[in-house]
Amino acid sequence: MEWTGARYADCPTVEVTTWIDAPPDDVWPAVVDLPALAASSPELQTVEWLDGGGPAVGSRFVGHSRHDAMGEWSVTSHVVECERPSVFAWAVHDPQEPAATWRFTLRPVDGGTRLTEWVRLGPGRSGLSQAIDRMPDKEQKIVFVRMREFERNMTATLAAIKQRAEAA
Repeated sequence: MEWTGARYADCPTVEVTTWIDAPPDDVWPAVVDLPALAASSPELQTVEWLDGGGPAVGSRFVGHSRHDAMGEWSVTSHVVECERPSVFAWAVHDPQEPAATWRFTLRPVDGGTRLTEWVRLGPGRSGLSQAIDRMPDKEQKIVFVRMREFERNMTATLAAIKQRAEAA
């Protein structure tokens, strides 16, 4: 795990990597199957593709999430990168000023795949912005805690993808 940034305005990032004993072409279907990813996520509950879409640049989907401290919410995301079998990324809310950007990268390594999940908060406002607005003196702690949550959730997501891809 690696993360950067202490304040929201820094657009903090976190990334988690794992190695999967399968080539990228075999891992790719598990990466882009967002409804299945939601089933293994502690926070993301369900995903629905909009407009009959699927994993392609310009496609949109709605993710429904739940967090004990933040409640339930739904957001529309836009696929901004999709290059089979190497990168899949989406921007949350506005692709020009996203609340967050998520990216999976797949690289062939040692007969398998090095899979990395990466997220960057901002530069657009998000639910986290509201918490910071209420407690500006705690911004660094709020950002730190959220990035650690992302790390845990991303680690679980990569483990689920690894299990699915290696079982196929």
